[in-house]
Amino acid sequence: MKIQLALDRMEIAEAISLTRKVEDSIDWIEVGTSLIKEFGVVSVKELKQAFPDKTVVADIKTIDNARYEFEMCFEAGADVATVMGVSPLVTIDTCMEVARRYNKKVMIDLLNTSLEQKQALMKYKEAVLCDHVSKDEQEEAGSRNHGTKNGQLFEDPDIQVAAAGGITLDSIGKLRETLNPAVVIIGSAITKADNPAEAAADFKQICHQKEELV
Repeated sequence: MKIQLALDRMEIAEAISLTRKVEDSIDWIEVGTSLIKEFGVVSVKELKQAFPDKTVVADIKTIDNARYEFEMCFEAGADVATVMGVSPLVTIDTCMEVARRYNKKVMIDLLNTSLEQKQALMKYKEAVLCDHVSKDEQEEAGSRNHGTKNGQLFEDPDIQVAAAGGITLDSIGKLRETLNPAVVIIGSAITKADNPAEAAADFKQICHQKEELV
């Protein structure tokens, strides 16, 4: 499993400083939605400039105006950009087309998608499908379960799956059993830890243990 570090609710300089502490243990860097909303795509540009060898994800959460937003993210240096799975399929088709043109990747956020919508999204074999427990679900509803509503949807070996939302060192074992994602998106369990470098290293050890067992 690759580790995607989610950077949210902080300034760009803080995001870069924190990432430097953990960069040896992480694989992808997510410029979070709140970071992009507050500082614009300059946040994507500066993170990519600071970490040119890392995969940078612009969590733009596009739902409309796909061509403009995805071109903007890729021009800023993003390697991956996100689109909401509840978007019209023409929007997702446009994201896929732009990503192919730039030789980049699309992540489709499955937040609040119906079973029917998930099934329709299975055709996007080139995309990463993100099983997402939202911040509000975690904080307001107390929900942290991944993969439980998706049945056999993710059993297609051609589908690359990511998991996001409330992942901790205590929960990652169950996550492997229910979803076994290719990418785990981890935010506060690293960024708000007393020792972010140590926390990231602990996650890396767990993820590599799984690789060794496969």
